[in-house]
Amino acid sequence: MAVSGFADEKRLSVYSGAMSYSLTVLEKNGTDYVGLLEILQPLGSVSARTEGRSWRLNYNGADSEFTPGGTGARVQGQAFDLPANFLLENGRGLVPLSSLPSLLQRFLGVPVNFHEASRRLFIGNAAVHFTAQVNKTNPPILVMNFTSPVNPMIATEPGKLRMVFTREPLVPPGSQTLTFDSPAIPSATFQENNGAAEIAVNGPVPLFASFSNGGRTITITPAPQAPVHAQAPAAQSSAPLPPPQATPGAAAPAPVSSAVHYFVVVDASHGGDERGAALSDQLAEKNVTLVFALRLGQQLQAHGFTTLVLREGDTTMSLDQRANMTNAAHPAIYICLHAASQGTGVRLYTALFPTGAEGRGPFLDWNTAQSGFRAASQVAQLSLATELRKRQIAVRSLLAPLRPLNNITAAAVAIEIAPPAGKLADLNSPAYQQLVAESVTSGIEAVRDQLGATR
Repeated sequence: MAVSGFADEKRLSVYSGAMSYSLTVLEKNGTDYVGLLEILQPLGSVSARTEGRSWRLNYNGADSEFTPGGTGARVQGQAFDLPANFLLENGRGLVPLSSLPSLLQRFLGVPVNFHEASRRLFIGNAAVHFTAQVNKTNPPILVMNFTSPVNPMIATEPGKLRMVFTREPLVPPGSQTLTFDSPAIPSATFQENNGAAEIAVNGPVPLFASFSNGGRTITITPAPQAPVHAQAPAAQSSAPLPPPQATPGAAAPAPVSSAVHYFVVVDASHGGDERGAALSDQLAEKNVTLVFALRLGQQLQAHGFTTLVLREGDTTMSLDQRANMTNAAHPAIYICLHAASQGTGVRLYTALFPTGAEGRGPFLDWNTAQSGFRAASQVAQLSLATELRKRQIAVRSLLAPLRPLNNITAAAVAIEIAPPAGKLADLNSPAYQQLVAESVTSGIEAVRDQLGATR
């Protein structure tokens, strides 16, 4: 799960029938540039060399020549004029971003469509189209069908669910604002920015998204507002919740003994059939969160914290299972781990509660069970942020209706790690993960007494 929206640095996304990829855009003398070799490398056989005062590039056996500091060039035997000077920096040939449609068409021999304002470049027939329709069921659901599988980053905020598509060549529908005859889901908007596309679905209550049809269908539903009661834990005498039942077809998680009270529960998001975000073609979010959860668990235990890692392998676990196991363990703090490919550093989330749910007598509404622990969660969030900043890790503190945070009867924080400096390969770096794990452990140590008092 990545909930950060568009990346801060300028990006160019390139979409072809074979693959999609993203490149950094450099601003030079008021003009946006991109490396020509880097654009062509995923598309064919390419090499480059400096020869005298010229920079020569060979693509699929055909030579092209560019002159640093000038606009004139020869591309595969034909004269070509760039809209701004060609630049050569440390052997890297840079071309103006605005030249890409006509320049790449010369190299590739296929139509090239460039959405220049959003820096999204489509090669050939790479576009993904979609339709959206609200089915008037109870509750109503928005069904979105895509012509190819998609895997967007999803973020929720009051009145809106945002889906950000960074690797999919999604193109706008006929109108960028879609209206539906439904008070629960009245509209959706499409926009493009910084190498990504976004669909924002609007509604008066929190919305949730689910995937089907191999990633070709996304179904969006309002969050359930009818209370499903869970017994409220008393300060001294609350009875443990029963251990959850295993999801069919998945390895059953070990039951939590009611005699053991863990200080920390660490939850690696996703797992098993649920891959999470596709951080790259080879890297799934579920694998990153598992490795980090095991590392964090070891770090916490080494500092004397009794720690339960909910998922120690590639196991499918539902959100209710995770919440029930956590509540049965009576921890001082629950930490849920996510990973993202966009943005940098760490994002810390505490629960944002749906409206209209309330406790009744000795029972808590399941979707707001966290409400009595809001202050403790914010204390933990602040302490974690302080320790991360001490180690020069970029950090943001946010609110989001992320399950199972809302269902946890303890201090609860979700931690989403992104690459430290925008380099995706560093996300799985042991050194980086260890630095974050040390920061988290120090943050919990700093408020150990305050968290323990809430148990």
